[in-house]
Amino acid sequence: MDNRDAIGSWLSGPRAAAEQMGVDLGYRGERLGLPEEGPGSVAPIGRRLVAVFVDWILCVVIAYGLIAHRDVHAANSWALAVFGVVTVLGVALAGSTPGKLLMRLRVVRLDGRRLGPGAAVIRTVLLLLFLPAVVWDRDTRGLHDKAAKSVEVRF
Repeated sequence: MDNRDAIGSWLSGPRAAAEQMGVDLGYRGERLGLPEEGPGSVAPIGRRLVAVFVDWILCVVIAYGLIAHRDVHAANSWALAVFGVVTVLGVALAGSTPGKLLMRLRVVRLDGRRLGPGAAVIRTVLLLLFLPAVVWDRDTRGLHDKAAKSVEVRF
């Protein structure tokens, strides 16, 4: 292997490098018993990011309109608390937040049922810490989902 191959495998990521060596990792969600495509399959990263962005903008607007009144810096500070409340309530009661509903996503337990309030709180607290949400396994489940024994799927 020359330097170009080494750099190419680094840029394409460990999954592509493993697949080039003949390792079959399967599709995202296969180990969890989820379908490869369509409803019930693992949610794509892009849709998840858009959903979080929509939820964040909504929470900033709520914090600005209801709590901070004309103080943008205070609204940004309160937006994190509003985001936490919206996420806990949305995931525990409906399995989705407004952004997730818009992107046709929901959070479910590994057995497909709705998350309980305790798991929703654990998932949200770890999501608010940010780092657990960006450390993924090969099924693209963040540490916050692994701790709550949940997965984000399409519906």
